Amino acid sequence: MRTRTRAATALAALCASAVLLTALSGCDSTSEPVASKAEAKNGDTDPAADRTTETSLPVPRGKGSRVPYDFNGDGHRDLVLNDLVKSPRDSHGDDAGIGVVYGTNTARRLDPAVRRLLTPQTHGAEVKGTLPAAFDAETSCDLDKDGYADLVVATDPPYDGIGRPPVPLQLLFGSPTGITGKAVVLRIPERARYGNDWPDHPVCGDFDGDGSADLAVTASAGRVSFLRGPFTRAGAPRAATAPVPGGGPALAAPAPRADTNGDGADDLVVLPRTREAGAAAKGRILLGGPAGPGRPGGTYTFAAVEPPPAPALTAGETKPVTDVLAYADFDGDKRPDVVTRTHRGERADVVALYPAAAPKTAGTRPAITFSTSVFLP
Repeated sequence: MRTRTRAATALAALCASAVLLTALSGCDSTSEPVASKAEAKNGDTDPAADRTTETSLPVPRGKGSRVPYDFNGDGHRDLVLNDLVKSPRDSHGDDAGIGVVYGTNTARRLDPAVRRLLTPQTHGAEVKGTLPAAFDAETSCDLDKDGYADLVVATDPPYDGIGRPPVPLQLLFGSPTGITGKAVVLRIPERARYGNDWPDHPVCGDFDGDGSADLAVTASAGRVSFLRGPFTRAGAPRAATAPVPGGGPALAAPAPRADTNGDGADDLVVLPRTREAGAAAKGRILLGGPAGPGRPGGTYTFAAVEPPPAPALTAGETKPVTDVLAYADFDGDKRPDVVTRTHRGERADVVALYPAAAPKTAGTRPAITFSTSVFLP
C-alpha cells in the first residue's frame, strides 16, 4: 500500500507579527514570520489572511451532472485536497483527512468557503471493528451512475501479514449536497483477485464502453483486476472476472483523453511507479474493449505540466515547494486550468488556481488563492 507524504500547515500565517505572537498561545518563537505586503508576489495577500474563507458556507444542491469530480452535481468541478496543513495542537501527526472545495458559478470558480472535510473518524468505514487511520483520495467517477461523482479512498485496514490482505479501498458517494455519508469498503470478488498484494492504484474509466464507470486496480504478478460498473451502494461491482495479465506496479488514466484510440472504450496506462500529478512519465497502454482493458497498445507518454510562478508564502529558512494538484477544466471553457499547492513544511501553504488563459510569466495573478488552514477546526 502507498502512504502519502504530508506537507504544510498554516500556523505561521497566524503568527504574522510580534503582537500576535504574544497574544496567541498556539504560536511560539520558532514560528516563521509572514511575508510583508511589500514582499508579496503577484499582488497576492497572504492566503491565510483571506478572511472571506474563514466561515464555511452550505454546499449548493445540485440536480446531477456528467462533469468529472462534481460531487454535488451542480455542473461545476470540485477540488480534492489530500495534503492539509496540520494544527499546532496536533502532536501525533494524525491524518488530517481529505479536503473538498466545491466549484461555483461565480468568478471565483472554486470557493474555499464552500468546503467539507472528510476524516477517517467521521467518514471512514470500520474494518474488523477498526476505523482507518489513513485516508487518501485516489480517484473519482460516478460509480453508481446517479449523476453525482463518487470518491475512491485508500485506507489502512488491520492486517496481520498472513494470507490475502483485506481490500484497503473505500467508496464515498456523492449526493445533491456533495459527499456527506460514511464510506463503504470496495468489494472485490475473490475471482477478481490474484496473489497477496494489496489491491492498489485504482483507476476509473469506462473500459468496456458500455456507458458505466468501471474500476481497475493492481493485483499480484503484474495483473489487473477489472471491476465492471455500475456499483451498488454496498460497494459491489456489477460483474468481475479473473485478473488480466499485462499490468504492472502502478496504473493511471491517460490524460487528457481517456479513450486514446477513439473506439468508445477508455484505456489504461501501466507505469513502473506512481505518477505524481503534473509530472512527466512513460508507460504502456492497455486498450479497453468489450472485455475490458487488456490488449497491448504501445507506449504512452505523459507530458509534464509546468506550474506558473508561485504566489506569496510565509518567509522561512527553507525554500517553498510547489506541486501541481490538478490540470483540468474548472471554469467550463473546455481548456485545462492549473491548480498548484506551494508549501513549506507542515505549517504553511497556499493553493492557487490559474485559468488556462493566464500567462505563465512573472506577475501572473491566480484567479484565487487560499490556505488549507481553512479546514482546521
